[in-house]
Amino acid sequence: MDSTDIDRFDTCRFEASRSRLASLAYRLLGSAADAEDAVQDAFLHWQAADRQRIRVPEAWLTKVVTNLCLDRLRSAQARRERTVGAWLPEPLLDGDPMLGPADTFEQRETVSLAVLTLMERLSPFERAVYILREAFSYGHAEIAEILDITVSASQQHLHRARRHITTARRGGELDPAAARRIVEEFLAAASSGRTERLVALLTHDASAISDGAGLTKKLLQYDTPERIAAIARAGFKSTPAKQRLAGGVSEVHFALVNGAPALLFVPGGKVVGAVTFDITDGKIATVRGIAAPARLLRLADAWRQHEPDAPLIAEW
Repeated sequence: MDSTDIDRFDTCRFEASRSRLASLAYRLLGSAADAEDAVQDAFLHWQAADRQRIRVPEAWLTKVVTNLCLDRLRSAQARRERTVGAWLPEPLLDGDPMLGPADTFEQRETVSLAVLTLMERLSPFERAVYILREAFSYGHAEIAEILDITVSASQQHLHRARRHITTARRGGELDPAAARRIVEEFLAAASSGRTERLVALLTHDASAISDGAGLTKKLLQYDTPERIAAIARAGFKSTPAKQRLAGGVSEVHFALVNGAPALLFVPGGKVVGAVTFDITDGKIATVRGIAAPARLLRLADAWRQHEPDAPLIAEW
């Protein structure tokens, strides 16, 4: 095999791991764009390495991608961008390969917007150990090798990560049909201005977060059912000004985003806004409004290739 054939073979070996590496990077960074950059950087490391001396390419690439992501999380720019109150994960349409693996509840949970947000409270090492263990089923000896830490340190990081996430998270496995009914009720109540019904659909300690379509540096946050109901009633009311801002009359579609129910606002086939919902015990615990264009690029691209159900609202 000549050098060209070797390079082609090694490129194929990398490409065979690309989807898994992207899923790992997305879980660590909460951003599809940053995950793609990290995987591409890993490819450059792969090309520059003495590949004949790499006995287990999958393990080597996992280590490289994990550490590239940790470097990004530790960077001064990331610390500024991801300050509390100024960061939301990038949503992905269910079925996106970057969301896998999703065979177990634990794997699906690690990619939920709720847990991706909770992981901002963890240190980079805690986050990495949690993802490698819960989503990719690595043993502590393997994690210790990937992160250049001891087995005991890996166990301690996992214990702390689980404690933080278990204490803060809410609810268990979601019933998609029940979730859809609740979201449809929320949309009907919001669009018709029924404040009392909106409040009844929310938990007593519900919260709402919006990125303000990327027009503000800090997130907009609301933390009482009455305030959330008022914002939802105003936000879901269609007006000519909102239609101009969206780029035309929108359809409103139900979708699953990161495993959770969502409403997508789609003028002319392009997603310009997403509202996602965390549901606990039959009520809405968290509402997230995401409309910053940079956060919706991958989701919008996936939607263009998607065959949606009929819209819940045909003209909004």
